[in-house]
Amino acid sequence: MVKCLVLGANGFIGSHLVDSLVADGHKVRAFDRFSSGVTKFNTHSSIEIMAGDYLNRADLKDALKNIEYVFHFISTTTPVTAENDPVIDIETNIRMSVVLFQLCVEAKVKRVLFASSGGAIYGASQHSVSHGENDPTFPVSPYAIGKLTIENYLRYFSTKFKLDYTVFRIANPYGERQPLRRKQGVIPIFLERVHDNQPIVIYGDGGMVRDYVYVKDVANMICAMFRRSHEYSTYNIGSGKGNTLNEVVQSITEVTGKNVKVQYEPAPSTFVDRVVLDVSRFETEFNQMPPTSLHDGIRATYEHIIETEKEEV
Repeated sequence: MVKCLVLGANGFIGSHLVDSLVADGHKVRAFDRFSSGVTKFNTHSSIEIMAGDYLNRADLKDALKNIEYVFHFISTTTPVTAENDPVIDIETNIRMSVVLFQLCVEAKVKRVLFASSGGAIYGASQHSVSHGENDPTFPVSPYAIGKLTIENYLRYFSTKFKLDYTVFRIANPYGERQPLRRKQGVIPIFLERVHDNQPIVIYGDGGMVRDYVYVKDVANMICAMFRRSHEYSTYNIGSGKGNTLNEVVQSITEVTGKNVKVQYEPAPSTFVDRVVLDVSRFETEFNQMPPTSLHDGIRATYEHIIETEKEEV
């Protein structure tokens, strides 16, 4: 059984990754603060829960003991908080990622796998086609700049210390367990407001295009390939399809059966109009694509919201 360390194991993508790794027969050390006292992933005998502080070097060093694969799926900021204070992103995410990579070299881990941002790395598109991994990167937000900086540090550690790594530029993941309070992820936020009969807010005219990918598909795709030798160090992870916010609203209307009220507001200057990922590199090499359609993923997410509400009553 392969021993994996998931940093950010109680987070949105991290918790689904833990489930996928365990289901595939791997042992997982789940590292997170677990400040809420509740584990989001499914409990299993193959999971070792380790409560720790990502900003504490000693905690990271302990977490890396006897580990083969490190999944760096932890972030101390969101696009909103990084925008409000870019210095915090530099002092926490970037600095501690470098510390982590140093410790990984010392611990002789086999591979580091990093969750980057395909939805922000490439920046504003000058054309209508999708972004491939070899396209120029023009991040326009502190969050995206930080992600790209960490990618570049991984390249440095690979060149100098032979640290093997894989970068996943993930599109716009959505689904169960997405934290609404962090104001990240329009689909669960929209669904929650529609469920509560509240209007949703769209910045711009609703024509903004994004590549939405169901979170369980993301976790399963990563789990299926992380041990395999592969040709590239960077892979886009997405649906390969673009949907406007207005199309998302239409799907939500069909799923919920409710009259969705939309409030349009001016779009911030840093908003990117279109981001769709070219996922042919991953599809060609691993013969796998996300099987869940946007409509089915929205339905599953909405059913989870309803079920969670019943459990809280």
